[in-house]
Amino acid sequence: MLPAVAVAAVVAVAVTVTVVAVAVPALRHRLFRSALRRAGGRYRRRLEALGRDVRLSQERRLRRLLGTGTAGGSEQFQERHPLGQPCGEEEAPGDAVPPPRLWALLPGCWDPDPRLQGSLLYLDALGAAFPRALSRRGTAVLHWTPGCPRAPAGWPLPTLYCTPAAAGTLRSRAAALRLQLLFALRQRALHVLEAGLAAELHDALLALRTEWPQLAQELALGRLSPQPGLPEGVRGQLQALLTPDAARAAELRAECARGFEGIVLRLWPQLEVVVVRTAHGAERLYRDSLCQTDCQGLPFYCPFYQAAGALLGINLWPVEPAPQFLLCPDWAFCEFLPCLATKEPRTVLLDELWEGREYGLVVTAQPGEYRCRTGEVLKVTGFHKQCPVVEPVRRESQTLSVRGESIPEEQFCQSLGRTLRMWPGARLIDYVCVESSLLGDSSGPCAPHYEVFMELQGLRDLSEGQRYRLDQCLQEDFPIYKSFRFKGSIGPLRLHLVRPGSFTRLREALGSPMPMPRVLRQEKLLRLIQGSVIS
Repeated sequence: MLPAVAVAAVVAVAVTVTVVAVAVPALRHRLFRSALRRAGGRYRRRLEALGRDVRLSQERRLRRLLGTGTAGGSEQFQERHPLGQPCGEEEAPGDAVPPPRLWALLPGCWDPDPRLQGSLLYLDALGAAFPRALSRRGTAVLHWTPGCPRAPAGWPLPTLYCTPAAAGTLRSRAAALRLQLLFALRQRALHVLEAGLAAELHDALLALRTEWPQLAQELALGRLSPQPGLPEGVRGQLQALLTPDAARAAELRAECARGFEGIVLRLWPQLEVVVVRTAHGAERLYRDSLCQTDCQGLPFYCPFYQAAGALLGINLWPVEPAPQFLLCPDWAFCEFLPCLATKEPRTVLLDELWEGREYGLVVTAQPGEYRCRTGEVLKVTGFHKQCPVVEPVRRESQTLSVRGESIPEEQFCQSLGRTLRMWPGARLIDYVCVESSLLGDSSGPCAPHYEVFMELQGLRDLSEGQRYRLDQCLQEDFPIYKSFRFKGSIGPLRLHLVRPGSFTRLREALGSPMPMPRVLRQEKLLRLIQGSVIS
């Protein structure tokens, strides 16, 4: 009897230890999540208080940026510092994961870092709208961060994530997204799918469509296959995190065999929301495509507005279909150039904006980097207290112009959408434009013109009449363009179809995660897309 009793006691102790070992991380996650939610609520109330006097909040922020001993306010600042040069076109891919500042979670303590404030507000808004979204290991990340890990949206609570950080740091974008997709597929009980860009989610799900048999095999065997862009050392490190899962592999095979419409919710039936850090502007094409196909039935939440590498706004309304951002008066000193000014415009401040109008954004976010023209155009859609709520409209760097006619990014897209409705059965996958000045001698002896490279689904070729439809729509939508075309100062638009996957390779060639350019300015990118033309 004694040996049996001893064995039973050992088993009981082992079971208890196992339960405690499992429970302690879960308990730690719940406690820390609760603390972060309370801190997020306090930062939300502080934001509400700052919004009662936006001018005062902005003046205080400006004084902190200028440093102690600087006299005067915003008027003297504008007199001393003329408007700066346009900022770099590329958006910062994200900040390296900052060290946690636990003291900032204590009542009465405030951290001035917009990154922490933004993440706390994000966690509070997300948890309020989707109660299970902050579950332990319930979020998967699809975000390419070559070289080093970057902070995901909920970085103060790292136990949210089931994706190993090393998976996103590979030099190859395709290999990184595929690896992250594989680790996401392991976790059936996902509640949130998070991507840095809508294009990254689009390309990861495109890899699912083409590589699901291989992905299922890797899940079943718990083994990573060698692939281009995946160093052996990293492969061994990540493979140690995998275990064979034949049941999940069988489920993946069965769902993919049924087709890919609504595949995301079928593979992750507990998924509540798709979080995409950048899903507006050029990325909207991919978001809309995903909503109609792979991500049917799922809400998209775009939490942050960032420009010139600075975090400027937060989306406090996760369930609203169109992302709108509250500009936080304590994160940067913001000025605005009215878009329809008839003379040399002067900048207006955060408390001088009008609802319904569009403004060019000027930012002072770092000491020594004053009055940076971001090239972003925002539309004021409303106000929360005195804080403006804005919608990004376009990037000035993506305007088409060969004779000074200036066709904005979003309006060209509208003309293109109207053209597509005249091509029965066609669905736009992606597109990019080029001004003929970049083409050099390859454009031949002709008037300046646009060339458009497009990937379509549903049509294998276009007649000359169909191709001319786009030029015709541009003439109807832009009288100045029509005038130049009539005089022969601008030549007819040339439209090219490219093979499937061309734009995925183009995004890889960009070299860093950034919103898709709609007007190419680099010859190496032009050569890449020209080499993909099929018609």
